Parts: sequence; structure tokens; C-alpha cells
Amino acid sequence: MDQPPFKKILIANRGEIALRVIRTCKEMGIKTVVVYSQPDEGSLPVLLADESVCVGPAASKDSYLNIPNILSAALITGAEAIHPGYGFMAENPDFAEMCRDHGIVFIGPTPESMRALGSKAGGREIAASSGVPTVPGTGVLETVDEALLAAKQIGYPVLLKASAGGGGRGQKVVRTQEELQSLFNQAQEEARLYFGDEAIIMEKFLEEFRHVEVQVLGDGQGNVIHIGERDCSIQRRNQKLIEEAPSTLPDSLRQEILAAGVRLAKYVNYAGAGTLEFIVDTNGHYYFMEMNTRIQVEHCVSEMISQLDFIKEMILVAAGNPLRIKQEEVKLYGHAIECRVNAEDPSKDFRPSAGKITNLHVAGGPGVRFDSHAYAGYQIPPHYDSLVGKLIVWAPTRQEAISRMKRALEETIVDGVKTTIPLYIKIMDNPYYKRGAVLTNFLKTRME
Repeated sequence: MDQPPFKKILIANRGEIALRVIRTCKEMGIKTVVVYSQPDEGSLPVLLADESVCVGPAASKDSYLNIPNILSAALITGAEAIHPGYGFMAENPDFAEMCRDHGIVFIGPTPESMRALGSKAGGREIAASSGVPTVPGTGVLETVDEALLAAKQIGYPVLLKASAGGGGRGQKVVRTQEELQSLFNQAQEEARLYFGDEAIIMEKFLEEFRHVEVQVLGDGQGNVIHIGERDCSIQRRNQKLIEEAPSTLPDSLRQEILAAGVRLAKYVNYAGAGTLEFIVDTNGHYYFMEMNTRIQVEHCVSEMISQLDFIKEMILVAAGNPLRIKQEEVKLYGHAIECRVNAEDPSKDFRPSAGKITNLHVAGGPGVRFDSHAYAGYQIPPHYDSLVGKLIVWAPTRQEAISRMKRALEETIVDGVKTTIPLYIKIMDNPYYKRGAVLTNFLKTRME
């Protein structure tokens, strides 16, 4: 690359995704500024960025969600663009719009696309308009009486979901009329607390299904491509633990879902990296759930099978460039698996295990990648999510990838805190997992 698309980018995030963006920027010859909260002063992104700016105390609302402080940091340091990573400000259309108003490029979709797709209710409407099937459900429900009528029409069990939600938060399974009467207001309040928006929608709850998602890249100039699909069915409390690409779906069903994902993203002339999430039931029917208008935690497995750098593609598109690759030029090879190494104790219902990492040894060898902001001596703060790092492996086949992941897990040492590694080793040995029989209730039904 002769000339980098930007001279300086500010990263409005923390942890491994902040470091991930820094690494790509360095390779592209772009200077980086990272914002941080007071407890994150000694974090690896702060140590490795060209510049860093403290934007507030520990509480996210006072730091990583503090729009005036983040924009001020960008203006003071002369950053031309902001990469929001995932979470925090990544799907906030008001923030993206304020960046635009201040002459700062937001590395992601337009505020208009985010507003259209950012709510689950809006996403359902767009899916219907673009001919993509959705789970039987509703738009926003205002009252418990509306919810009771909708549930009667849909049929129990149903799922209450925060329209503005994400990450599995703000969801409640409801099996009876009595439960719905007691849980509806509670669901609204949790939605307001989590996302600042009490809007609730309802969908038919499927007891057993796979969670499959399509990775897309768009340039806002009419070009959208997919980079295959991922299976993210290994979850606990609706939050993903293990992801793999590609899925083990039949090829005909895979092609239908990929085409549906591209069709929906093209409908809104999408720009940047995005993910369309689908449910696949045990009868092979698929339904659109929502679109995440940002880079995903699990983007790494799609990078491994495509050998593309999605952060780089996001930056180039944000600078006004058309996509560099056409759909027929996307070559996917092999199989990749990602395990989210969380500071949690699986033997105690995934209780958080914040503390100091006294020793850290990372697995190596062919086809092994560890994306992490942690190091020996790093103090995991209790204020944010529990992700220590992401262990990713690639191999020519799924069975080889499972064997490689088990070896890499056994080789990885994180002392000082409890982690989810022991659970993942058991899953790699599980006969249901080995043959691809993965559903979102896997931990309840397939593990002792």
C-alpha cells in the first residue's frame, strides 16, 4: 500500500478488540490513539498504541460510553477516524452521526443503516421486505395485554427480547400466561437498564435449534459479499462460548442462508463488516434473528478460513474505497474453531473470576492463534466482561481442527484465575460435538 487511507485512527474500545485494531493499523502504517478508563491504564492496548487518552473512571457510562470525552480525545489528538470495535459505541447510531457532524469518519455502517437494523423490530421488518424468513413474532409491544394477545396467537413458549438488545441480554423464556403477566414489566425494566430502551418484542421460542450466522462485507456502493457462515451454537445463557467456520449444515441449506444474508445486507446498501444471525431448527428451516452492524467477537474463524483481514477491509471501505474482492474471488478453505477463554468458573455456574493473572503461557504451533490483551501480571478488572482471550485454531478438516484445539487448550496455561478452558477440553472430547450434533441447549442436554 503506497499511501495509508488515514494518518491516525482512534480506537473507542478496550481489551482484545482494541489490540486487534491496533495491530492492523500498524501494518497499514496508520498511527493509533486508544481511549481507556482509569482501571485499564496498564492494559496492553494502552501500552502498544502510539497515543492514549484517559476518558473517565471505571464505570462504562463515564468512560467507554462517554461520547463527549471520546470525541474530544479524537479532536485533540487529530484522529481522522474512529474504530468502535464491538460493544460500547459500536452500534450507536447517535455516536456515528456525531462523528460525521464533527468531520470524523466512523469506521462502520452509516447511522441510517444502524437505525434501520439496530433494533430487532426494525430488523424483522427489513427481513420481511427483502424476502428473508423470520421467526413468528411481533413488533414492539407496549403493554402486558398486547403481549398476552400476541402469545395466544403465536403459541407458548415464547421469548421476550429487548428490541435494542444484544449479546443474549434482555431475553426471557415464557411458558405460561401467568409467567408472561409477571415477567413482562420485568423484561421492560431490564431492557431499559441494559440498553436505555424499554422496547420489547416477542418471538416464538424454539426449544432446540442451531445458531448460524453469515459474515458479510459491504462498501456502501452497492457491493456486498459474504465470507461464509459460522456455527455459534455452543452457548450458556444465550452467550456464545465456541464458534466454528464453516458450519456442518447441508450445502444446499448453507447456500440458501448465505444468499439470504447477502440479500438483506444489499437491501440497506450495507457498508463495513456485519453479521446476520439465523436460527436453524431441527427440521432444517431457517429464520433471520437480527443483524449485528459491527465486527463480531468471533470474526477470527472467518478470517482463518478466508485469509482476509476484516479490520483492514473495514478501514479501506470507510475511506471511500470499493470492496477489493468480488464474491467469486472469495476462497474458503479448511475449518477453524474459536474458544472464548473467559475468567469464569464453569463448575460454579460460570461465576466471574476477576483477579491477577500470575502466569500466562499461550499455545503455539501450526494453525494456532491467540487474540488477547492479557499478560502475566495483568489484573483483570471486575467492571467489564470476563473475556481473557480467544484461542483460535485452523486445520484442513473439522476433525483435525478439533484435535488441534484440544492440544492447544491443554497447552494454554492461565494461572491466578479460574477459566473456561477445562470445560472446552471436555467439549472437544464429547462425541456429540465431534459429529457436529450441536444445538444451543448443548451444555444442558449433551454434557454431564
